[in-house]
Order: sequence, then C-alpha cells, then structure tokens
Amino acid sequence: MAFLFSGTALKKALSHQHIWAIAGPMILANLSTPILGLVDTAVMGHLNSPIYLGAVALGSMVFTFLFWGFGFLRMVTTGLTSQVNGHGSQQETESVLIQSALLASGIALLLLLLQWPIAKIAFSLIDGSAEVLLQAQQYFFVRIWSAPATLLNYAIMGWLIGISASRSALAMAVVINITNIVLDLLFVNVLEMKADGVALATVIAELSGLIFALFLLTRKGFQWQSIDIRQAIKRFIKERHQLALHGNFMLRTLCLIFSFAFFTNQGAQHGDVVLAANMVLLNFITFMAYVLDGFANATEVMTGKAVGRKDKDMLKASLLMNGQWALAVAALFSLVYGLFHQQIVSMLTDIPAVVTLAEQYSTWVIIAPLLAVWSYLFDGLFVGATLGKEMRNAMLFSVFVCFLPSWYFFQDYGNHGLWAALMVLFIARAISQAAYLPGIFQRIALKK
Repeated sequence: MAFLFSGTALKKALSHQHIWAIAGPMILANLSTPILGLVDTAVMGHLNSPIYLGAVALGSMVFTFLFWGFGFLRMVTTGLTSQVNGHGSQQETESVLIQSALLASGIALLLLLLQWPIAKIAFSLIDGSAEVLLQAQQYFFVRIWSAPATLLNYAIMGWLIGISASRSALAMAVVINITNIVLDLLFVNVLEMKADGVALATVIAELSGLIFALFLLTRKGFQWQSIDIRQAIKRFIKERHQLALHGNFMLRTLCLIFSFAFFTNQGAQHGDVVLAANMVLLNFITFMAYVLDGFANATEVMTGKAVGRKDKDMLKASLLMNGQWALAVAALFSLVYGLFHQQIVSMLTDIPAVVTLAEQYSTWVIIAPLLAVWSYLFDGLFVGATLGKEMRNAMLFSVFVCFLPSWYFFQDYGNHGLWAALMVLFIARAISQAAYLPGIFQRIALKK
C-alpha cells in the first residue's frame, strides 16, 4: 500500500483527535451490546431451571440473524449521509435519513405481517427440547414487535454517525441498553416473568431509544416540517441505485452471517466440548470486532466526506491514519490475548475439559487481530464510499472461493483446520478489498 503515502500532507481536519472523537464513542457504544447479552444471561441463569436460559439463547439467536441481516440500513445510511455532508447540503442530508426510515418502516411492517411463517421456519431449523422451544417461541412473538423501533434506530444511528455525531449515537446505545437492563431485572426478578419478560424489556428499550433518538434529531436541527412522505417515496423509487446498494450490502452481511454459522455448525460436528471451546474463543473475536469497528466507523465518516468533496488526498490520508490506530489496537489485542488468554478463558468457563481444549486452540485468537484488522478497516472505506457491488463481490470471493475450499482441504487437521479456514477468510477479505484501492483512488481523481 505504498501508494497511500504519495502526494500530499495530511489535512488539518484529519487529526488523530478527530479520529478518536468518532471512534471512541462508537467503541463504547459497540461494547454495550455484549454487556447487555451478559446481563440477559445472568438474569436467566439464576432462575430455577436451565430451560429459560436456553430459550433466551435460542430466541436471541433468531433475532441476531434476522436483525443483523438488516444491518445494511445503518451502513448505507452512514455512507450516503457522510458523502452528502461532505459537500454541505442540509436538505439532502436529511433526505437520506427520511428515505432510510421509509425503507426501515417497510421492512419492519413486512416482518410483523410474516411473523408466523418466519417463526415456523426458524424454529424448524433449531434443535431443542419441547419446553425450551415453547419458551423460545414466546420470546419470539413478544420481541418481534421491537422490529419497527429497532430498524428505525439502525437508520437514525447510521445518520448520526454520518454527520460525525458519534456521541449522540453512543447516547442512543446507552439509553437502550440501560433501559433494557433495568427492565430485565424488574420483569424477571420482581414481576417473576420468564423469557417473555426479557423480550418485553427489549421491546420497551428499543422504543425508548427511538423516542430519545427523535429528541436528538430535534436537537440537531432536523427540519420536521419539511418532510414530504409522498415526495420521499417517489424519489426513493426513482433512485433505484439506492435499492441496489441496500441489496448488495445485505448480501454481503448474509455471507458474513453464513460464514460464522458454518464455523459454529462444523465445530459442533467435532463434539460438544469442541463446540463449547470454540464458543468461548469466539468471544475473543467478538470483543475485538466491537472495538475495531470503532475505527471502521471513523473510516466510514471520513471516507464519505472525502468522496463527497471528491478529494483523493483526503481519502488516502484518512485511510492511512485510521489504519495506523487500528493496527496499533489490533497489536495490543494480540499482546493481551497472548499474555492473558488463560485467565480470560477461566473467566468465561470453569469446565475443565473446555478450558483445556480452548487452550489448545488459543494461538488462533492471538494472531486473529493482526489478520482481521485490515478487513474491518476496508469495510469502513467501502461503506463510506458506498461501494456496495465491490463489497459484495469481495465477500462472495472470500467466502466461496477461499473460506469454504480452505475448510474442505483442511478437514484432516480437525478443529485446527476449521480455525485456519477462518483465518483464511480474514486474509481473503483484506486482499480482495485492497485490490480495489487503486481503482477507487483513480475514480475519485477523475471526478475532480
């Protein structure tokens, strides 16, 4: 990537303080998600039966797939907003959010209308006892009503990130998660509800987050009186490239979901202890991802502004500076994991067989940050530049040409082969995305 260094001095606007002003709050916002998951687990784990814990685990898994698949609402909104914000059109910036909100509302309505067939398909693919599945279904049919607020929150959070209001995005996450935690404790410990209580807490928390988000938009000077729904719908239908952009980002996300689901399923083929060890070690990957995503968010915003201004030098400088910080943090993760992986594993489980096996595979999570950091960084670049087709193609290549064949050829090495294939996925994503960089810079240069 030597060409990143050519051409220009760093822009004054691209300071390290500016990067951390975006990345810092987003890291905290991202980390609030696994903390909430731990609280859900703790609340259910202290009831008088493991059925409720299993039910919430299965129900949450369904929504992880369901809602994570629509994460493109956040990504596309951030990319488009940051680009429009880069050349300073307030009306166009607000128009991006209105159109994203319309799409989010339409998807949410569809999910509510199709909740019964969705539940039937989802739970037919899940193994569990009759009691666990019954509780999980109760959880599902309550939490599904959070869909409108959840998807609208995706769009609003994406817009806030796009205008560099990452502190507001953090405030949204804090309101949602604190409300959820308080209501978890109230509904389960005081009102003696079960899995349905955890689901209801999530519904109310997401709705509270949406109300708070509308307040934040008003504070940001959002012109509510200028909203014309009919005109927004006509414009959205006319701008078909945006629908294609959403579709490409969604396909990319589904490929990523598939990869980790495949990894989990293949781990289960090696036995319950291997599956448990892999799940413990995936917590290392997940925690790392939430932190490195903060720099991806910063890259999204700064890339969008550079593309909006058609400034190739600004784009190079922002990618280089974010890359320096992301690499430094990734190296710190590898160092901490290398020194303290035994202690971390012991905190996550006290089952001797799982602890012993996790130790055997810990090398993979120690090297993972240094291999994965580039794909997270380039994700931010592609989102900020709204390169949906390119991001989709890179992911398809990485999953179906690299990851799956690697798993096939590494099968003789057992679970080590499975982890090696996951590392190949990280490397392939970085290389396939990096291959687009010269073309991206050239395209922006030609637009000047």
